[in-house]
Amino acid sequence: MASMRDIKRRKSSIQGTQQITKAMKLVSTVKLQRARASAERSKGYFTCMYDTVNNILQRVGHIDHPYLTPGESQRKAVVVITSNRGLAGGYNSNVTKLVTRHPQWKKEELDIYCLGNKGRETFARYGYGIKECDNDIVESPVYADAAALSAKLLASYAAGEIGEIYLAYTGFKNTVSHVPTLLRLLPVDISEEEGTARNEPSGEVSAIMNFETEDTEALDLLIPKYVTSLIYGALRESVASENGARMQAMDNATSNAEEMISDLTLKYNRARQGSITQELTEIIAGAEALG
Repeated sequence: MASMRDIKRRKSSIQGTQQITKAMKLVSTVKLQRARASAERSKGYFTCMYDTVNNILQRVGHIDHPYLTPGESQRKAVVVITSNRGLAGGYNSNVTKLVTRHPQWKKEELDIYCLGNKGRETFARYGYGIKECDNDIVESPVYADAAALSAKLLASYAAGEIGEIYLAYTGFKNTVSHVPTLLRLLPVDISEEEGTARNEPSGEVSAIMNFETEDTEALDLLIPKYVTSLIYGALRESVASENGARMQAMDNATSNAEEMISDLTLKYNRARQGSITQELTEIIAGAEALG
């Protein structure tokens, strides 16, 4: 059985850890409020951009355009958004598993673009080819950073270096619900369900906007903005999800510490009571021996 000194030392250590987890929970709560507000403000634009591209492709049907057909290269570029720090529960591992456990992908065919240090560490440990790593972009995402990354990806796609572009991130639904998501950016794939959802009763697709340029020219202008918008929106949602996951993790850690402190307090009181009882027994035995 542990001595009273050991129990007291361990209890003091856990109390110190509990203070740290409480502070981290408060910081994550404040950051979550700002990140959630930012994600909600910008979500309307990205939703509209997504619907616009879907609407155009539904209207023009199947056309021969580089952004709509897979490239000749078998290589795939995967943009993976994680955090720079841990202590966020399964936030980082859930995203990286979308790539490492994909049943149809081989690591030799993937070019990983890591946005976040935790993702870089994981993919380096598993031997994946890391094409590029940017840790600063996830701290405070701005549209210009997403546009620069999008330009690099589109240039590689146009040059035939890669045949497909994917985005792995954590979608933000609410404070306690975060959904790991794997999305194909290029070639653009429009499902039949999305087209059907926008059908008018007459069977025609309702137009969000009218465009009077050639189909290919419209796609040349819109799809780069479409890719940039999805990357930037994913960054915003990932930041909110990260802080939500860390807030939950720190709340659970604080609760666990409280339970451990209660258990150690009970053990300390029992040990103290046993020590007092032993001392009284020794005193009474000594008195009887003298008598």
